[in-house]
Amino acid sequence: MARSRRNPAEQKRMKARLKVWLEMDDNYVFGFGMSEILKAVQSAGSIKAAANELGKSYRYVWGRIKKAEQAIGEPLVETRVGGKGTSRSTLTELAGRLIADYDALRGRMFDVVQQEFSSRFDTERI
Repeated sequence: MARSRRNPAEQKRMKARLKVWLEMDDNYVFGFGMSEILKAVQSAGSIKAAANELGKSYRYVWGRIKKAEQAIGEPLVETRVGGKGTSRSTLTELAGRLIADYDALRGRMFDVVQQEFSSRFDTERI
């Protein structure tokens, strides 16, 4: 029996998906969402502005940061109240390292998964 071929424009492609996160004592500590939150704090200069930038509530963003800090046992964001200007929050050195290392790890894992997927699956035949 002949297989029917779909029009290439209609053909659905299979792809590998991957989620990467960091845990301590089997509890979530850091992942893509936290990386994005911290990057937004760094670029916006405050937790409130970062929350607006991300389309999230201040309470949600602040809570996520505090939960991660509690799990890690060290601060990720240093804040100061009042003063002129909009830069009231800065990332700690640890937060900067976590973002850089997590993003590098995640990127490398995506590369490896894509290589493995391409070598093992013939997406033209699936």
